[in-house]
Amino acid sequence: QVQLVESGGGLVQAGGSLRLSCAASGRTFSRYSMGWFRQAPGKEREFVAAIKWSGGSTYYADSVKGRFTISRDNAKNTTNLQMNSLKPEDTAVYYCAADRWQYRTAVPSKGADFGSWGQGTQVTVST
Repeated sequence: QVQLVESGGGLVQAGGSLRLSCAASGRTFSRYSMGWFRQAPGKEREFVAAIKWSGGSTYYADSVKGRFTISRDNAKNTTNLQMNSLKPEDTAVYYCAADRWQYRTAVPSKGADFGSWGQGTQVTVST
């Protein structure tokens, strides 16, 4: 099992930027793909972005493509989500997640693909 701790959430005006970070511990980080999900009040959790264990491939939800960038630093056991041009509809609790399996060939994007989750960090975008 891996422990994940998110940071970097907060309140920002529409059009602004935030950078979320996720620190991982407990297993070999570089073997596992990582993802970000979010859940707004009254809505189901949704996929935001994911990055392959090697860092060579990424995948984004259409709603954030071109605005958000996921990255990872395997030397520091961290994954980040740079969020630009934020919109009020981006308001949600954001969760970092680690792949259930190591060295997965494809970039995971379903909640069931991930076996470890962080506690979440609140992102609020005001108009």
